[in-house]
Amino acid sequence: MLDAVFGFENYQNEITWKRTTAHNDTKKFGKNTDIIFFYTKTDKFTFNIIYQPYDEEYKARFRNIDKDGRRWADYDLSAKGLSGGGYIYEYKGYKSLWRCPIETMKKYDEEGRLHFTKTGGIRFKRYLDDMPGMPCQSLWDDISPINSQAKERLGYPTQKPLSLLERIIQASSNPGDIVLDPFCGCGTAIHAAQKLNRRWIGIDITCLAISLIEKRMKEAFPGLKIDIKGTPKDIESAMDLARRDKYQFQWWAISLIDAVPYQDKKKGADSGIDGIIFFDDEGSGKYKKIIISVKGGEHINVSMIRDLKGTIERENAAIGIFITLFEPTEPMKKEAASAPLYISQRYPSLKCPSIQILTIKGLLDGTEKPIYPNVLLHNIGFKKSEKENTAAPQNDLFSS
Repeated sequence: MLDAVFGFENYQNEITWKRTTAHNDTKKFGKNTDIIFFYTKTDKFTFNIIYQPYDEEYKARFRNIDKDGRRWADYDLSAKGLSGGGYIYEYKGYKSLWRCPIETMKKYDEEGRLHFTKTGGIRFKRYLDDMPGMPCQSLWDDISPINSQAKERLGYPTQKPLSLLERIIQASSNPGDIVLDPFCGCGTAIHAAQKLNRRWIGIDITCLAISLIEKRMKEAFPGLKIDIKGTPKDIESAMDLARRDKYQFQWWAISLIDAVPYQDKKKGADSGIDGIIFFDDEGSGKYKKIIISVKGGEHINVSMIRDLKGTIERENAAIGIFITLFEPTEPMKKEAASAPLYISQRYPSLKCPSIQILTIKGLLDGTEKPIYPNVLLHNIGFKKSEKENTAAPQNDLFSS
């Protein structure tokens, strides 16, 4: 397919990313690598060499140390045995066929880069800290995957390490260039692009992904202005989304409270659960569950709150949240208020309604939010993105 899109003549490389040290696949060799295909649009393209730190074996060659602590290795300046000639002259009593003219030899001497051997030779001192590193090859085994403890882990199933995308973008573009990710998922590529001072465009088919990316970018780059197209911004656009695609509406609605889709966005029979939040009230790692039910239809009634109560009991959940596009009825409010309170074990003074009704309008204008013990500590779902230490510049937004 890539050959058809770009032309087979524009295939440049197959890169193997070793994403983990080992993988226990029964009855076959462990699959611990991913393949990255490197194509270009034409034969004229940007490519910046990426340098990696030298390994310990290579650094061990630089066994000589100057008084200032700089490590160096010596290399032959003689041109004897090399095809292509050289320069014959005498320098400080050493006469030979040299690789460089005498002017260069004098320059090296002034810079303190000549090593005069006891056997009557002159060698060139190459310092380890003068060299940028080893040019990156097609095997990438120095970028670790995102493990369960990684700070950058947001909880998105296909999330890639930020350093992986940084390498790809650094190699194939320059500051100010435009980076396009048409399947941007949780936004790692555009995060890397912003961090590296590139302009960017990200596209995804789900409102959930777009909401996650917007949240991620604003947390990582406070004050960043982003132009979002296609996600609801008001009640009218929310109603339009609910009419067009109820699943997209549900996923977008639960993203407003930092929840994750139930059963990884699988469409199917309604179990009464559209989203889920896990929270740690005790600080012991024993997570409790909040289940979310979303309704985008106009016909909502008290029986839906009773159903949510039954789902909470069935799932042994602590709290249930009912998100509605339309205003709840008075009987619905009374039924929710009759449910027992959830009393926090960590903060006994915090008494949370075990049934909470939230409206899309209230979530959009910021007047409503879910109440549970660690709401300020973030739930175990899509996590908060780390703020970048470097102040990435704000590029002009593209015109619509």
